Amino acid sequence: MPQVMEFKLPDLGEGLTEAEIVRWLVAVGDVVAIDQPVVEVETAKAMVEVPCPYGGVVTARFGEEGQELPVGAPLITVAVGAAAGDEPGAEPSGSESSGSGNVLVGYGTDHSRQARRRRVRPATAEAAAPAPVRAPAPAAAAPVAVPVGVSTGPVAVISPIVRKLARDHGVDLRALRGSGREGLILRADVEAALSAPQTAAAPVAAPPQARGERVPLKGLRGVVAEKLSRSRREIPDATCWVDADATELMAARTAMNAAGGPKISVLALLARICTAALAKYPELNSTVDLAAGEIVRLPAVNLGFAAQTDRGLMVPVVRDAQGRSAEALSAEFARLTELARAGKLAPSDLTGGTFTLNNYGVFGVDGSTPIINHPEAAMLGVGRIIPKPWVHGGELAVRQVVQLSLTFDHRVCDGGTAGGFLRYVADCVESPAVLLRGL
Repeated sequence: MPQVMEFKLPDLGEGLTEAEIVRWLVAVGDVVAIDQPVVEVETAKAMVEVPCPYGGVVTARFGEEGQELPVGAPLITVAVGAAAGDEPGAEPSGSESSGSGNVLVGYGTDHSRQARRRRVRPATAEAAAPAPVRAPAPAAAAPVAVPVGVSTGPVAVISPIVRKLARDHGVDLRALRGSGREGLILRADVEAALSAPQTAAAPVAAPPQARGERVPLKGLRGVVAEKLSRSRREIPDATCWVDADATELMAARTAMNAAGGPKISVLALLARICTAALAKYPELNSTVDLAAGEIVRLPAVNLGFAAQTDRGLMVPVVRDAQGRSAEALSAEFARLTELARAGKLAPSDLTGGTFTLNNYGVFGVDGSTPIINHPEAAMLGVGRIIPKPWVHGGELAVRQVVQLSLTFDHRVCDGGTAGGFLRYVADCVESPAVLLRGL
């Protein structure tokens, strides 16, 4: 007999607790191969195609497109060992019982095989593929209220977004019975409670500050809000800044690009300067381990950079930036930016950063006080490069001037180290030959 295996929404990394189903890639009755993508989901950080670690016949799907599911909720069930043409209850024609582990965090098995997607076409509706272990949960079961004041024990909520939605709208989670597995309260349950007609008590007018348009802090916006709030709560940060004459840097870039080959961006040159500065001041390429009471200085520079997209601000990470040339950095920035704007970044592209470079000059502003990208120790901000009056060679001249600002974690270093880092960066901007001494 085929063995029916349940595949659950895996942990997609970096504390993400739920994902929205964007598009199903298989239907009930399809034959899937081990590690074949079965659904495309959108997390707060990226679009991800989720591969299934089992091979066999899809017997059930859980959730509709546009529905959010918590991590650990069932996605599909697969009859392992069933094949096209197998009758329900017949012996399997193959002998596979597991799948591979080359998938996302938190699931996987230890065998692999190659298979072709096929469609099982049952003769009748009753003769469909083997039944799943349990029937799919209703897609939109209405929440059931329990008597107010009755203790129901711990609230069955996994998602912090669901808790936030309920708190913002004054919904008592203990008065709901969730439609999810084992009574789990889903976002749909809270929204259904909000849209349900008022019955018992007379409606209470919302306070003045509660009126107007309300935009839930969810998805990417919610993740950004939590990360920045945590940064402010935990990191005693300080900011220093300096104006620099970038005329020679811009001339050097023009000469590099005139020499032929791939174009080099200003961001790539600034990134190359940053990696050289971090080699001189490694305190700023570190993180604080509060549990151990230690500062951890990191050997590699995984350089994050701010990229504005239609989904909001994202910070892709260039791995091992200290070993890349300006040309290689330029290519990697372009690749990751394109993926970010297309919503195709993997969670691994957005995690593991050790230092962030933020070029807010593209928004036409001169300066800012960046908020550190927790759990990093520093961020360098770069304003716009524009012509300004500047004393050069003892005379007033019009030069290309930029403001640089460094926000740093005061636990990992003092102002002398931060000032030394920023001054070195400014010196390299003003005279790129300074950088050549350390190469």
